Amino acid sequence: MPADPQLTVGGQAVIEGVMMRAPQGWGVAVRKPDGLIEAVRHDLPRLSSRSRAAKIPFIRGVMVLGESLSLGYKALAWSAQKSVGDEEEPITRREMALSITMALVLFVGLFILAPAWLAGWAVGESELAFAAVESVVRLVVFVGYLWLLGRSEELKRVFRYHGAEHMTIHAYEAGDDLGVESISRYRPEHPRCGTSFLMLVMLIAIVVFTFLGKPGWPLLIASRIIGIPIVAGISYEALKWSGSHRDSRWGKVMAAPGMWLQRLTTAVPDAGMIEVAVAGLLAAVDETEADRLVATGSLPVQAVAARPV
Repeated sequence: MPADPQLTVGGQAVIEGVMMRAPQGWGVAVRKPDGLIEAVRHDLPRLSSRSRAAKIPFIRGVMVLGESLSLGYKALAWSAQKSVGDEEEPITRREMALSITMALVLFVGLFILAPAWLAGWAVGESELAFAAVESVVRLVVFVGYLWLLGRSEELKRVFRYHGAEHMTIHAYEAGDDLGVESISRYRPEHPRCGTSFLMLVMLIAIVVFTFLGKPGWPLLIASRIIGIPIVAGISYEALKWSGSHRDSRWGKVMAAPGMWLQRLTTAVPDAGMIEVAVAGLLAAVDETEADRLVATGSLPVQAVAARPV
């Protein structure tokens, strides 16, 4: 039986593990240096049940993005502490916060401002040429950046955990059993992935920023920065729609660029990574749902053993 639509989950890969977000909580599971899995759970009701604004289209996308970044930071910080051995110094919260801040600054500078600057330098006063060059540069830089990340051996492991997260969610939402063999049959790409969201941001930014033309540099920079939450809100609605209409023609068309891009950010995991992803899912769902999953008898033994008490 497919999972209740209200019980759909999301998540992200972390250092040697997976974070999963369910309607009533979120959990993180990590493979420690000793080979065992450790998981933790935090209660957190769905954002829409805590804020009326989170039910308003376009506004809710910005709010969900903000909460996702916050949870992602916490999950990364916890996984960083658990994934190192006793002989190594764990990454501090300050170091993690600094890394995330630098990543956000890099994102704005490299993917939003730099393409506009390069286009303005290259094409002169033509608004049409400016829009075309800015769009092409932004897409090339974005895809190229993800490709370069994939050359790192450490990030290749993160991308495999990313695949494990998606494959586990596929199996869960399809109502399949959560054994390693069953989950291994699913594809590592998922239409609700954050990579797909970022691809939509890049594509929708082309449309939004084209309408703004080529103003002077102060207004150009301000428009690109202020436009980020606007583009994010529109992109969230597009991702939500395509995810709920994944079997329709237009749903597939809208999801296609993001699914293609995920070939750069996901990879097929090994059995141990799938076990960690299942442990993350088991930690995220509420107690009743976790009991139901355990009762099926299909879950990996280590994933069940890591279930937070």
